[in-house]
Amino acid sequence: MVFLGFLLVAAALAVGAGVVLDNTDPANLVVFGQAVPVLENEWQVFLAGAGVAIVLVSGMMLIYSGAARRIRTRRDLRDLREEREESLTTLEMEKRRLQRELAHARQSSRRQGGRPQAAPREPAAQGVPAAGPAPAGNRSQVAATSPFFDRAE
Repeated sequence: MVFLGFLLVAAALAVGAGVVLDNTDPANLVVFGQAVPVLENEWQVFLAGAGVAIVLVSGMMLIYSGAARRIRTRRDLRDLREEREESLTTLEMEKRRLQRELAHARQSSRRQGGRPQAAPREPAAQGVPAAGPAPAGNRSQVAATSPFFDRAE
């Protein structure tokens, strides 16, 4: 979009420069050494100049809109990256908190002399395998530390 705008601006400037530099007669329009037969009156030359100005303004608008779109896209991508990083940080903090709670629950059950509670198996995180085999038997008989894990599957 920006390239097309630059192309239109360059074309308008080239045509305008050609008209200004090659026009010596008041009503004879010469563009790049060639006489334009349709434009013989002053008002026709004026309308041709207005047409060149419209092309120039259109090109400038395309440049502006393309640059504005690029800026918006970059800003949106930056915001999404920041949001993703914030989400990852929040998830990591939540994971650490849950690991601490699980460790605390295991320690408190060991202190009470009871059988340690089995933790639900989590998928291996970042290539580190989960510790120990899965508990054998019916899952509903295994004590859980939260209502989420009390479900019988």
